[in-house]
Amino acid sequence: MTGRGSVLARAALRGAAAGLVGTAAMTVGELVEQRITGRPDSHIPARTLRILVGRPTSNAVHYPVWNHTMHWATGATLGALRGIWSVTGIRGPSATAAHTVVRLAFDQTLENATGAGAAPSLWPTGEKVIDYLHKGVFAVVTGLASDAVNQPVLVSRAGARSH
Repeated sequence: MTGRGSVLARAALRGAAAGLVGTAAMTVGELVEQRITGRPDSHIPARTLRILVGRPTSNAVHYPVWNHTMHWATGATLGALRGIWSVTGIRGPSATAAHTVVRLAFDQTLENATGAGAAPSLWPTGEKVIDYLHKGVFAVVTGLASDAVNQPVLVSRAGARSH
């Protein structure tokens, strides 16, 4: 792979690493929040992943490895996306805001498409706020890390105007 493709591939790999850093920050935040609020662990990520790969989902509480696998794989995957954004000039606070929405939408799409989770419109307000906050932490930390290691070397001016 040469040229633009290799730059994008390297940016995606660095972005995936940034996504793991963002996931670590989100995880620490979740652990602190759970100690303060007493909120139990969510097992929806484990159920979602098990449904996606055709495994039974009863007693998902017994599948912490599946929970962590989904949690960290999602972070790396969406970090790769953020890496591509960073190198192509989609950076800074507006990119972080958009990335927060992408993270929320990705989780909700998989969880609701598989039937593993309920739509946020059905959640208590407090749980929505907590989830949005944690996903925001992920996006901020991932974005800062990605923008730091991926310079905007593929910024294009094509299409800067609608005509």
